[in-house]
Amino acid sequence: MSDAPRKDPATLRSARWFAPDDLRSSGHRSRTMQMGYAPEEWMGKPIIAILNTWSDANPCHAHFKHRVEDVKRGILQAGGFPLELPALSLSESYVKPTTMLYRNMLAMEAEELLRSHPVDGAVLMGGCDKTTPGLVMGALSMGLPMIYLPAGPMLRGNYRGQYLGSGSDAWKFWDDRRAGLMSAQEWTEAEGGIARSYGHCMTMGTASTMTAIAEAMGLTLPGASSIPAPDANHIRMASAVGRRIVEMVHEDLTPNRIVTAAAVGNAVAVAMATGCSTNAVVHLVAMARRAGVPLTLDDLDAASRHVPVLANIRPTGTQYLMEDFYYAGGLRALMAKMGDKLDLTAMTVSGQPLGDTLAGARCYNDDVIRGLDNPIYREGSLAVLKGNLAPDGAVIKPAACDPRFHRHEGPALVFDSYPEMKAAVEDEDLDITPDHVMVLRGAGPQGGPGMPEWGMLPMPKALLKQGHRDMLRLSDARMSGTSYGACVLHVAPESHVGGPLALLRTGDIVRLDLPARRLDMLVDEAELARRRAAWTPPAAKTGRGYGWMFARHVAQADSGADFDFLTTDFGPPVAEPDIY
Repeated sequence: MSDAPRKDPATLRSARWFAPDDLRSSGHRSRTMQMGYAPEEWMGKPIIAILNTWSDANPCHAHFKHRVEDVKRGILQAGGFPLELPALSLSESYVKPTTMLYRNMLAMEAEELLRSHPVDGAVLMGGCDKTTPGLVMGALSMGLPMIYLPAGPMLRGNYRGQYLGSGSDAWKFWDDRRAGLMSAQEWTEAEGGIARSYGHCMTMGTASTMTAIAEAMGLTLPGASSIPAPDANHIRMASAVGRRIVEMVHEDLTPNRIVTAAAVGNAVAVAMATGCSTNAVVHLVAMARRAGVPLTLDDLDAASRHVPVLANIRPTGTQYLMEDFYYAGGLRALMAKMGDKLDLTAMTVSGQPLGDTLAGARCYNDDVIRGLDNPIYREGSLAVLKGNLAPDGAVIKPAACDPRFHRHEGPALVFDSYPEMKAAVEDEDLDITPDHVMVLRGAGPQGGPGMPEWGMLPMPKALLKQGHRDMLRLSDARMSGTSYGACVLHVAPESHVGGPLALLRTGDIVRLDLPARRLDMLVDEAELARRRAAWTPPAAKTGRGYGWMFARHVAQADSGADFDFLTTDFGPPVAEPDIY
């Protein structure tokens, strides 16, 4: 129990709905009683919104239908009153063309759910890739006390005695299947073994990356992001979250006191140390800017140069999965090993600075969680490239690709659509060598639309059958955080809006110089000027409704792909009305 004084019930935000002796408030009280709640159950108590992203179409959140009851139990124990509010589920497994198209929709929904309802604080239940940034972005903009409850990773996959990592091993097996090395029966067995419990991907993909970032940012209970979803500790954590959010309301511990420049710096450092998903870039920038912290790609690249990868978790690591990471001590153990890479004074939702929450953290397997003197990779997980192909930046994951591609020159093979590219890579007679640079454009924020995860272009079958498993690939799209390979992503500006990628032609030489952080096409400026003059903007890919709004207001990848009208630069939200 917190030592903070109990809030005067009259000062609770929810009292504006329930306390006045007038007709409208009488209606609010009457309708609450209609649901079977006696006034003593909610009157004068902190009312807590639980934004639950459960749905029948989200296997990562299948347990949320039950876990929300554990959160409610904790809220009631602490003297609060829970209100469950369903929110957009954003299942990475099913939503087309990409959940990234709807991340900003979830952010808008989260903000407006909290603004429009009689609540004093919020529990955010997420975990599947875009739910973490979407919920956090919206809650940051609203500004009520809030705490994030991560879904937790699923159990390790298993196939014929092998531990499997969701996503990562699927790509490897699929290449074997396409190369004729795996039968249909074997493929079906692998499908059934690779994801065998509820919870999000158990590799260090986007889901595990973003929940770790939320914890490093101070938005979860200490250690919460590492607990496997089926573990009983996850149930206990959920009820503790319920108890803690009530205390946060009494303490008036709002996000602006937690998500500071120091907290964002900690999140960036932890992202690098975990071997994070490339998607962390676009989400970190968007989340930071919602909090008024002007994070840039240059800041991320600078961090990557001095924070090594310490988590030996696939796909950047060589062997282990999130279950192993938890048994080894989890994120608290990793942060305890990071030393001066973190600002330990940053406040957390626990009411304590980060350093205090790490007291007593221990590592139980020094191969799973390495020290600064024995990292998996001596620089961070990501690198930001710039040059005449990406003047505003592009992203690559050096630790997850063959080092021979860190410096590479080769002729481009350019595709303007995913179907065109997909047909080509299945052609066993495709005229391509391992030195070629495969390029997919028209797949950025506007061109996709929504930056689909198309950036890990499939290896051409012609090369697979020769034994090749990697080549340089280039796109303005994203790729799954469980992916790997020499993939350059998030090229900005995207080709759809006339970025230089739109001017690249098949046969042009592309040069990647990773140590110099350069990405260029070896085409002289006069020729590029001629091509630019002849370039015709493509037709818009979106029509009415949300797609229309998305196309006109989404920012480029280097700015976080948020909507321009939702950033702090645009101004404050509409003030809440005084009369309900």
